[in-house]
Amino acid sequence: MRVGVIGAGVMGKNHARVYSEMDDVELVGIADSSISAGKTVAKKHGCPHYVDYKKFIEKEKPEAVSLCVPTSLHYKIAKDVIDRGLHLLVEKPITKSVKDAEELVLLAKKRGIKLAVGHIERFNPAVQELKKLIDRGKLGHVTSILARRVGLFPPRIKDANVIIDIAVHDIDVFRYLLGKEPEVVHASGGKAVINDREDYADIFMKYNGTNGFIEVNWLTPVKIRVLNVTGTKGYAQLNYISQDLKLYESDYKNTYDQFGEFVLQLGEPKEISVNVKKQEPLKLELQNFVDAVKSDKPPLVTGEDGLRVLKIAASVMDSIRR
Repeated sequence: MRVGVIGAGVMGKNHARVYSEMDDVELVGIADSSISAGKTVAKKHGCPHYVDYKKFIEKEKPEAVSLCVPTSLHYKIAKDVIDRGLHLLVEKPITKSVKDAEELVLLAKKRGIKLAVGHIERFNPAVQELKKLIDRGKLGHVTSILARRVGLFPPRIKDANVIIDIAVHDIDVFRYLLGKEPEVVHASGGKAVINDREDYADIFMKYNGTNGFIEVNWLTPVKIRVLNVTGTKGYAQLNYISQDLKLYESDYKNTYDQFGEFVLQLGEPKEISVNVKKQEPLKLELQNFVDAVKSDKPPLVTGEDGLRVLKIAASVMDSIRR
């Protein structure tokens, strides 16, 4: 399958690398308005570079592309790509505004185009294993799910705040693990060291019997990416970076004391290190996209998923700015 990459920044370089390593695709070109950046990536992978992505599409005729440009450019370029009949994987978030995302999703549906969104944590092997545990009832009823995604500000991010840039990862993972949308969204945050956009936020969401909490910031001097899930039968700890997953099975039983009063007897929890086959999430994401195009099946993260995540992120920002 002929594929291309539009955008030769950090993510674009990685998309190009992964595509070039895949047996069932041919990387046919890189498009980037920066001659130096585009040529560097194209030369490394032995494919042509185009300054104009429209000329790239016209000449190389890829079947599908990855869109890895700044968020503010997603809508315009994605629309051009879909209009030309190409399948598209757009890096998260799908667009900068809900209105633009709705239009892209509708356009892709009308044209019969596969539209995938790069919420990469869905493909983290530890997240996949945790999903299996929850679905099998190993944690019982999930009462709370908490995520911390903190670290120093990435200077390359010029047009997105901390919610749009990184909180969307956990917003999407919460939806995936719980299989439902939040009924209530509250948030508090602000601009601590960056004057023009939010750089920290604490997000609280309610999911019909489950509480969700996300802490994100660009202030913490160490990079932390963790997820904790508490249920009536156990507790799980997940590290997104190391892909380690631990399960603590609760040991308790309901009984009555000598006076006939109800008591809860607690024992030592059983600690289990869950076997996770560690793999690069981006490789799994791009293979899923290619397979979706080839098999005419929906990708794991669809345009509709990206739209729903963006709507929740918009609610978060509304709550902060009220």
